[in-house]
Amino acid sequence: MYDETQPMDLPDDEGEPLDPALAAAVLEVETHVAEEGWDRPSRLFALVPTAALVAAEPDLAHAMGLDEASAEGSFTPVEQEFDPSVAVEDLLATVMWPESVIGCVVTVERLVLPPGADAELPDEPAAAQEYAAAHPDRQEVRIIAGATREGASYCALRLRAHDDDQSVVGGVDLVPELLELLHATLEGEAEEDPRR
Repeated sequence: MYDETQPMDLPDDEGEPLDPALAAAVLEVETHVAEEGWDRPSRLFALVPTAALVAAEPDLAHAMGLDEASAEGSFTPVEQEFDPSVAVEDLLATVMWPESVIGCVVTVERLVLPPGADAELPDEPAAAQEYAAAHPDRQEVRIIAGATREGASYCALRLRAHDDDQSVVGGVDLVPELLELLHATLEGEAEEDPRR
């Protein structure tokens, strides 16, 4: 399970294949969410092939400024509604996307601790959250993580202490546990609408 209070090391993901369309979609969501500021609930987006959207909804695509040339090989994020009182990790455990969804992106804000801080981290979740909130070296981070059915991953991280576009960190495997939850949602086809 993805634990928001655990210290976060940034893994070395050199050598992992990069899906440029997924990276572009994750960065598009990151920019969109960043414009709305901090202290926001988690959000979930389905990724659909932009070319399929242009073909199925030409009027909508035109209104969005999309055409067949710009759509080729790209993804369009479509935000999903869900009850914000449900923890995003619990929500992801219940989601199975329909075949038309090629990938998904989730946004979460978390407190992270520096490596080594886990030695004193309490086992009880509420106490761990209090410990993290009071830790002098804590950092607030917004995580944007995306995955595709093809197995690609991409993440973007923005620290509140360095809240500018040039300081956004990106990589294919920065938050492995959260990415694992996203990939699990793409392993089958839903019988029901995944939105809550």
